[in-house]
Amino acid sequence: MSSVEFQALQAHLVYKSSDFTAVAGVARGDDLSVSDDLVLDDVYKLAQGAKRTQLAFRFSGDDRPFQIVSQTPASGRGNDLFLDTCITLMGSDGSTHEALILAEVELGVLVETYLLPLDTLKEDIEYRLVGNDPNAARALFARMACVAFSRGTHITLSTGEQRRIEDLKVGDRILTRDDGAQPIRWIGQSTIRATGAEAPVVITKGTLHNAEDLVVSPNHRVFVYQRQDALGLGRSEVFVKVRHLINGTTIYQRESSFMECFQLLFDEHHIIFAEGIAAESLMVDPRTIGAIPGEIGKGLLSGK
Repeated sequence: MSSVEFQALQAHLVYKSSDFTAVAGVARGDDLSVSDDLVLDDVYKLAQGAKRTQLAFRFSGDDRPFQIVSQTPASGRGNDLFLDTCITLMGSDGSTHEALILAEVELGVLVETYLLPLDTLKEDIEYRLVGNDPNAARALFARMACVAFSRGTHITLSTGEQRRIEDLKVGDRILTRDDGAQPIRWIGQSTIRATGAEAPVVITKGTLHNAEDLVVSPNHRVFVYQRQDALGLGRSEVFVKVRHLINGTTIYQRESSFMECFQLLFDEHHIIFAEGIAAESLMVDPRTIGAIPGEIGKGLLSGK
């Protein structure tokens, strides 16, 4: 399996439709449904004891549906999964939240609706539906898939200079682990919510011989080399998502309202150095293509 095919596999923790029910409005008493059935200003609430379940699927990257690979409990393997819409919720505490709605279809019939929130929803809060935008779903899904560094991260240039990521420019030559100096093709910058499962991960100073704290997105992969297996990974070299390194002390998730993040894109996927840690650059694959300017992303995805 190629790296692009591997990256097209994705797993998320989702709520099922029965976990999120309308308590006021036109749909009162009904479970969460798909875009065409949603009514703005309806009020929803999480069921008591609602728990997210894992949903794994393969992402095709075009207008075809995703395909469910596995789920907990395992019942829908092989069914089609559609990215239905992006919704915006306003909590009774004044908070705002974005979420994706996914629709599972078997033989053309809707069998389940899933809610994928970008941050944490609480059982004791009511959520008013204030936005329903199917056209924004792809871009939001792509943004979730993009690995990112936080503002202030020092990146190693080909000269050995350590430069803050916000001061880099397209064309700057960056030191890569395997291919020497490579010019930056594109720099992405955005502000994302930094709560719940998508909160950034902090690798504290010195943990992986890093000069300063490194703050990255939880699915960001780093290359770890250790003379002794201090992290309990089973081998001395491993390329691993930082969320799997979390120990609650030296590597932990830090929640805040928002995180300003940056993505670095090259002509190929590279391992670069951030605060001295070997970390991946943004990979162009079927998931991330929607977050990259059209011609740049399509050209790299096709290998042109």
